[in-house]
Amino acid sequence: MKSTDYSRTVEVFKGSPWEAELVKGLLENNGIATIIKDGLMSTIAPYIAPDVTILVSEERYEDAMEIIRERDKGKDEE
Repeated sequence: MKSTDYSRTVEVFKGSPWEAELVKGLLENNGIATIIKDGLMSTIAPYIAPDVTILVSEERYEDAMEIIRERDKGKDEE
């Protein structure tokens, strides 16, 4: 099994903690490993939490962005 190199990650999403959790789940359900940056603060004090960032490996960036674009396209059509 090929291991993922997390030393080279890129941002694919930045937003509220709850929305970041939704995007994280969507990406992971499509086989894309994620890292949440700044997620600890949202656990400690969700009412003052800054935006949360989702990171993926560079090699999965395009796949992740395509999934996020499809998600956003669905939101716009509602």
